[in-house]
Amino acid sequence: MDLKVETRNVELRKGWQKKIDEEKEKLVRHFANFVLHLRVSIEATAHHKEGGYELKLVASVPNDTVVVARKGENVGPLLVEAFDVLSLQMKEILRKKRQAQKGADSSFTDGAQYGVIRKLSPYESYGFIVSQDAREIYFHENSLKDVSIDALTEGDTVMYGESLGDKGPQASWVRVSR
Repeated sequence: MDLKVETRNVELRKGWQKKIDEEKEKLVRHFANFVLHLRVSIEATAHHKEGGYELKLVASVPNDTVVVARKGENVGPLLVEAFDVLSLQMKEILRKKRQAQKGADSSFTDGAQYGVIRKLSPYESYGFIVSQDAREIYFHENSLKDVSIDALTEGDTVMYGESLGDKGPQASWVRVSR
């Protein structure tokens, strides 16, 4: 992550720099390779009654920019609060991104394979698919899309997405082919 710290009308204090570095490390730890650039701006302002500071965090993430602005009398607490808000916004962006990917994957046709259900164990909530190249692919009831395990029968043709499980190939999703 590229970090830039700038100040206006005030000198950057060692304590502030230390706090910025600590908070940056937290961001890197929690959002590795997501935050591309981070700019921290601290400005001493005269338009507050007793003086004060304006703090602004500007984070560049893929396809978005997040801005957090805070005003107050002490920079230390402002930094903590601003970085906390930034972390919450990052979590929300990632949640929305995951949600959008789920929605985009709703067609399930990219990388889809076809097979036939060979064995069903509805009471144990799993079954096996025979792939077109005669391999057995395990699937669990949780991987079924738009159908329950009770509605399936041996011999049904299905589409599925394959992944590698603990004990070999398994279906990450299964949908009845129509």
